[in-house]
Amino acid sequence: MSHDPTQVYQPEADTYLLLDAAKKEVKPGDRVLEVGTGSGLISRELAQIAAVVATDINPHAVLCARCSGLDVVRSDLFSGIRGTFDLIIFNPPYLPTQPEERLDDWLEYALDGGEIGRVVIERFAAEAGRVLAPGGRILLLISSLTGLSEVSNLFSGHGYYSETVMQQEVEDEMLYVLKIVKIS
Repeated sequence: MSHDPTQVYQPEADTYLLLDAAKKEVKPGDRVLEVGTGSGLISRELAQIAAVVATDINPHAVLCARCSGLDVVRSDLFSGIRGTFDLIIFNPPYLPTQPEERLDDWLEYALDGGEIGRVVIERFAAEAGRVLAPGGRILLLISSLTGLSEVSNLFSGHGYYSETVMQQEVEDEMLYVLKIVKIS
């Protein structure tokens, strides 16, 4: 199978905001997991500093990122991922999407956050603890459309503390990068 670039999320403002936050957060020696790598831009940049494992559910994204030299695992969130990571990075599908708006293609996996924009984020919050190393950090990008306080409360319910480390207005929404850590 060859990859179809039209089925891969290409870097946009959210990608670059998360990349900026990740470059400030990553430390030499970190084991980094990027969930939903898309084109692989963030993983390629961080691989110059730390050991990176990249994943994506989209086979076109996996092939695209592999073509750029990354080792990528095709995975739905953390399925098939073993070991623990010091830093987990995720630009999830966060757009609230009504059933009639769905496109039913691979790119949809990068965009469709369900009716409230948090369907995948809810699964991520519930499962992240399995692969987060003690003292580990999560960087999660969300939108004002997703609900900042709702996402913070969601992670709080799973025993995490979150704070906004970067934000940027883009068109009609505010993008936020949350740093999330397990409360000890």
